[in-house]
Amino acid sequence: MAKGRELKGRIKSVENTRKITRTMEMVATSKLKRATDRVMAARPYATAIAETIANLYSPELAERFPLLRQPATIRRAAVLVLTSNRGLAGAFNANLIKEARATIAKLEREGSEVELHVVGRKGVGFFRYVGRAVATTRTDLGDRPSATDASSLVDGLMDGFIRGQLDAVYVISSRFQSVLSTPPASERILPVAAPEVKGARRDYLLFPSAEELLTQLLPAYVRNAVYRALVENEAGFQAAQRNAMKNATDNAGEILTNLRRTYNRARQAQITQEIAEIVGGAAALE
Repeated sequence: MAKGRELKGRIKSVENTRKITRTMEMVATSKLKRATDRVMAARPYATAIAETIANLYSPELAERFPLLRQPATIRRAAVLVLTSNRGLAGAFNANLIKEARATIAKLEREGSEVELHVVGRKGVGFFRYVGRAVATTRTDLGDRPSATDASSLVDGLMDGFIRGQLDAVYVISSRFQSVLSTPPASERILPVAAPEVKGARRDYLLFPSAEELLTQLLPAYVRNAVYRALVENEAGFQAAQRNAMKNATDNAGEILTNLRRTYNRARQAQITQEIAEIVGGAAALE
């Protein structure tokens, strides 16, 4: 019955694993709902501020604002990579790192010097492993990113761009499209490109002037771009972890079915053998 005891041990182990993965799936599902709520709440504000800037924008005003400066060549660029602190989310972090490496390689092929900034333990661990120099790292952001977190990440990069130390800033994050679709994306947030005006251009009565409004709106636009990247990245992580844990739970159920079937067959074979031995012994006594 050694094989039977071994199978019972494996069944117990898989059952315990399934309990863990099911619990993690339920936790990720709960966090996913809150994360998607933050994504949905962030998008209308982003759309409104982009439309306002688009309607205020003019080539004459653009010359006065450093954040709108369009460099002829990108000599030095900053790449901000957003990853998670935790794993067990399928290929979520691997896809983000792959997108980051592709963006870095493209910039370097074009002759740009790349300054790397990484958020999340998974990204920090990978770039440290491959020996890539990292300008700054952050692993203290929780699962509820705030506008303050976004400001702390991008304000230094904005200052560098205004002083001419940087010619472009890119953000690598996932884009939350649905629970099953969270592809990685690379977005250039600096210099600020003039948003396209959809439909008729609105006629604003401005107070104060357009110049004073853009002074406040442009930094807010850049910070909001990073905030949206943070909340969409968090929603993408929770969706990826929920899917990974659901798949693990389903796979554990299939393994349990096979193990129990194998155990029952082994037990049946052992009982049949014992009956045969009893019948044979009784026949021998006769």
